[in-house]
Amino acid sequence: MDPNHTDLTRSLSEAAGGSRQAAEELLPLVYEELRRLAAARMAHEASGHTLQATALVHEAWVRLTGGADQRWENRAHFFAAASEAMRRILIENARRKARIKHGGNLVRLEIEGLDLMAASSDEMILLVDEALERFQVEDPEKGKIVVMKFFGGLTNQEVAETLGVTERTVERQWAYAKAWLFRDIRAAA
Repeated sequence: MDPNHTDLTRSLSEAAGGSRQAAEELLPLVYEELRRLAAARMAHEASGHTLQATALVHEAWVRLTGGADQRWENRAHFFAAASEAMRRILIENARRKARIKHGGNLVRLEIEGLDLMAASSDEMILLVDEALERFQVEDPEKGKIVVMKFFGGLTNQEVAETLGVTERTVERQWAYAKAWLFRDIRAAA
């Protein structure tokens, strides 16, 4: 087993037990991975985006550690929570920008053949988030994959490790989720 995974698991467990030192050790163990995930996600944003990857990581960290009695079962649980925190930050940022633009009127976008990961506009992020909310009611497990891939920037292999499934399972479920989201966004537009 990778020593970093062991250290992270130990720190998560000790931090959950109330160890202040373990909580302080946690950030250096996860910072580079969170920064890589945020940078991958921000690479898909429109140029001139006001939110930087470092700011996204810092805001996600504050949300992850600022709550009362936050407990993570393991590495997978932590990175799933980090992906969800990044998702919420990006959605809030997109909504704020949309409100600024003359009441936030959304523009109809053609998504035929569009790769979900290539979406770059704030409007597309909002459309995906709204569709994802509906999708998670139908299939919460596949919804987790969407959050980790689209908002967290994880690879199929990383998602598979996080969820404890095969990479092929992630590929199939991601393909289904993308098709479902495309159909839902098209119907809503």
